[in-house]
Amino acid sequence: MNKISISDLMLIIDQINIIDIRSIQSYNNNHIPNARNIPLEKLITQPEQYLNKMEKYYIYCQKGLSSENVCSILSNLGYNVISIDGGYENWILYK
Repeated sequence: MNKISISDLMLIIDQINIIDIRSIQSYNNNHIPNARNIPLEKLITQPEQYLNKMEKYYIYCQKGLSSENVCSILSNLGYNVISIDGGYENWILYK
Protein backbone atom coordinates (compact mmCIF):
# COMPACT_ATOMS: atom_id res chain seq x y z
CA MET A 1 0.00 0.00 0.00
CA ASN A 2 1.46 3.32 -1.08
CA LYS A 3 0.85 6.29 1.20
CA ILE A 4 1.96 9.90 1.21
CA SER A 5 2.19 12.21 4.20
CA ILE A 6 0.57 15.64 4.16
CA SER A 7 3.99 17.30 4.37
CA ASP A 8 5.19 15.42 1.27
CA LEU A 9 1.88 16.11 -0.47
CA MET A 10 2.37 19.84 0.05
CA LEU A 11 5.56 19.71 -2.04
CA ILE A 12 3.76 18.39 -5.13
CA ILE A 13 0.14 19.47 -4.63
CA ASP A 14 -0.05 21.65 -7.75
CA GLN A 15 1.27 18.89 -10.01
CA ILE A 16 -0.92 15.90 -9.14
CA ASN A 17 -4.39 14.37 -9.50
CA ILE A 18 -6.15 14.45 -6.11
CA ILE A 19 -9.43 12.63 -5.55
CA ASP A 20 -11.72 13.22 -2.57
CA ILE A 21 -13.87 10.10 -2.03
CA ARG A 22 -16.04 11.64 0.68
CA SER A 23 -19.67 12.58 0.13
CA ILE A 24 -20.58 15.50 -2.11
CA GLN A 25 -21.75 17.38 0.99
CA SER A 26 -18.40 16.93 2.77
CA TYR A 27 -16.53 17.95 -0.37
CA ASN A 28 -18.69 21.05 -0.83
CA ASN A 29 -18.15 21.97 2.82
CA ASN A 30 -14.36 22.03 2.31
CA HIS A 31 -11.66 20.00 0.58
CA ILE A 32 -7.97 19.89 -0.28
CA PRO A 33 -7.20 22.42 -3.03
CA ASN A 34 -7.28 21.04 -6.59
CA ALA A 35 -9.12 17.89 -5.47
CA ARG A 36 -12.04 16.59 -7.46
CA ASN A 37 -14.87 14.72 -5.82
CA ILE A 38 -15.63 11.15 -6.84
CA PRO A 39 -17.66 9.51 -4.04
CA LEU A 40 -16.27 6.17 -2.89
CA GLU A 41 -19.16 4.07 -4.21
CA LYS A 42 -18.86 5.48 -7.73
CA LEU A 43 -15.08 5.14 -7.80
CA ILE A 44 -14.92 1.49 -6.77
CA THR A 45 -17.85 0.35 -8.93
CA GLN A 46 -16.85 2.22 -12.10
CA PRO A 47 -13.16 3.15 -11.87
CA GLU A 48 -12.73 3.00 -15.64
CA GLN A 49 -15.16 5.89 -15.96
CA TYR A 50 -12.99 8.17 -13.79
CA LEU A 51 -9.41 6.91 -13.90
CA ASN A 52 -6.73 6.28 -16.51
CA LYS A 53 -4.32 3.43 -15.78
CA MET A 54 -1.49 5.53 -17.25
CA GLU A 55 -1.87 8.28 -14.61
CA LYS A 56 -1.19 8.47 -10.87
CA TYR A 57 -3.90 9.49 -8.41
CA TYR A 58 -3.73 10.61 -4.79
CA ILE A 59 -6.85 9.62 -2.88
CA TYR A 60 -8.21 10.77 0.46
CA CYS A 61 -11.24 10.40 2.69
CA GLN A 62 -12.00 11.91 6.10
CA LYS A 63 -9.49 9.97 8.25
CA GLY A 64 -7.50 7.87 5.79
CA LEU A 65 -9.04 4.45 6.42
CA SER A 66 -11.49 4.33 3.52
CA SER A 67 -8.91 5.74 1.13
CA GLU A 68 -6.49 2.96 2.11
CA ASN A 69 -9.16 0.36 1.32
CA VAL A 70 -10.09 2.03 -1.97
CA CYS A 71 -6.43 2.28 -2.97
CA SER A 72 -5.96 -1.41 -2.24
CA ILE A 73 -8.93 -2.33 -4.45
CA LEU A 74 -7.89 0.01 -7.26
CA SER A 75 -4.26 -1.07 -7.10
CA ASN A 76 -5.35 -4.70 -7.53
CA LEU A 77 -7.24 -3.58 -10.65
CA GLY A 78 -4.07 -2.06 -12.10
CA TYR A 79 -4.50 1.61 -11.18
CA ASN A 80 -1.62 3.73 -9.88
CA VAL A 81 -3.05 5.12 -6.63
CA ILE A 82 -1.62 6.53 -3.43
CA SER A 83 -3.52 7.09 -0.19
CA ILE A 84 -3.10 10.43 1.55
CA ASP A 85 -2.19 9.44 5.10
CA GLY A 86 -4.69 10.61 7.72
CA GLY A 87 -7.08 12.01 5.13
CA TYR A 88 -8.77 15.38 5.32
CA GLU A 89 -8.45 15.54 9.11
CA ASN A 90 -4.66 15.39 8.80
CA TRP A 91 -4.78 18.11 6.14
CA ILE A 92 -6.67 20.41 8.53
CA LEU A 93 -4.15 19.78 11.31
CA TYR A 94 -1.19 20.38 9.02
CA LYS A 95 -2.24 23.62 7.44
